[in-house]
Amino acid sequence: MNFVAYLVPALFLSLFAYAALRRVKLYDTFLDGVKEALPLVVRIFPYLAVIFLLTALFERSGLAHMLTEALAPFFRLCGIPPEIAALVLIKPFSGSGSTAVLSDLLATYGPDSYIARCASVAYGSSETVFYLSAVYFAGKKKKLLRPVLIALCANFLGVVFGCFLCRFL
Repeated sequence: MNFVAYLVPALFLSLFAYAALRRVKLYDTFLDGVKEALPLVVRIFPYLAVIFLLTALFERSGLAHMLTEALAPFFRLCGIPPEIAALVLIKPFSGSGSTAVLSDLLATYGPDSYIARCASVAYGSSETVFYLSAVYFAGKKKKLLRPVLIALCANFLGVVFGCFLCRFL
């Protein structure tokens, strides 16, 4: 038998047993949590809608392709294969878009190629910065430029370092 298949049910059963010992009403506690989540969803929704709209416009307008072509020499200079430039640019905006680009790269170059390894590292070492900033900073009156720039720089340095390591692996 596979131990991992029993892990999640065991966690749920242990949670229910712990709640029963502590005499916690699980259903009522769950409903209280859901009631607190609904105002959060309402507060975050406009920010997420803007991020999704801007991401779609960035990809469909051709700006992503033009930017990829323009930055390919700079990426090559930094040790990033120009073939994964689109992935590096799309990932901070869209998780699903970057997954599609990664799938295309794996299908085109093969999963064991240097480009596919770099693409996989770039995909795994970066984050959808704009989506997360919309979620975490929704409704806050803080300046977002500094944290977003730091996150973008960290993403880029992670890709550069990851591609450097892929040369030796």
